[in-house]
Amino acid sequence: MENRVYGVLGIVSRMSNWNADFTGYPKTTSSGDVFGSDKAFKYPIKKMWEQQGEKVLYIKSMKLQEVKEKKEKKAEIELIPRSLKERYEQIFEEKDLKENKDDKKVLNNLFSAIDVKNFGATFAEGGNNISITGAVQIGQGFNKYSDTDPEVQQILSPFRDATKKKKKDNEEDDDAKSSTLGTKIVSDEAHYFYPFTINPQAYDGFKELEVTEGYTEKDYKKFKEASMVAATSFATNAKIGCENEFAMFVETDRDLYLPDLSQYIVFEKCDDKGKITIKCTALFNDLKERIKSIEIYYNPYTTTIEKDIENAKYFNIFTKEEV
Repeated sequence: MENRVYGVLGIVSRMSNWNADFTGYPKTTSSGDVFGSDKAFKYPIKKMWEQQGEKVLYIKSMKLQEVKEKKEKKAEIELIPRSLKERYEQIFEEKDLKENKDDKKVLNNLFSAIDVKNFGATFAEGGNNISITGAVQIGQGFNKYSDTDPEVQQILSPFRDATKKKKKDNEEDDDAKSSTLGTKIVSDEAHYFYPFTINPQAYDGFKELEVTEGYTEKDYKKFKEASMVAATSFATNAKIGCENEFAMFVETDRDLYLPDLSQYIVFEKCDDKGKITIKCTALFNDLKERIKSIEIYYNPYTTTIEKDIENAKYFNIFTKEEV
């Protein structure tokens, strides 16, 4: 792949929580602006790739491990996350990474993992100290809808809290007899827009070492396809209302450098539909000789979009048919 790609990826969150902070509320900046981290966007993409049978290194995986308690001297089995070293050994069928002294083989393995090939890696395990700057870089996705509000729901558990202690020997606390309460925090509606860039030249140094063929059109196609459906497919309890609703891909000359395109996106409600305005028509027109193609995908059932960008093609984000 020779050309650079710039773009924006949009996620809608309705009565769901796309990216929570440690308090459970949608993540915000110090000034109160709602945003989603790049990790929140990458995770469903990685999960989709993993389900498709691709090798994914940087994703949580669990194992059962025997643990000996010192006091009771009793063997127990506990469920714990794998370390990065253990995850590497699992997916690349390596017995012990520390025994592998072939740095080229380690690099070959890392580049064969689809998440590393796209997003890069920092790998300091088993005597290795490898840093790979990813060809695909995703920024922070800011909510562009001004009327977003958090909603707090009380949830009643079907079970009581067995850890509650009795007040006296024969008297039990009323709380100990009751079912436990929990909370679920969601956004009533939010629309996140993530900027991204793809620089296929990022791996030129590794190509010279013959540990990768570089970032290819095939790699780009896999990222492009997953980036437009991964959020919709990732239907966990908190993410069931989160869907891909917008994507823009601008392919340019390899030496053209564009700014963060998400700053030109405006979202507003109009006649019960979302309206997306892309305010970079002048920028694209001024650079049209160096722009190879512009593809814009959106949800035409819930969203309208102003089609005023010269030579841009517009597609249904679900059917991929031109509209």
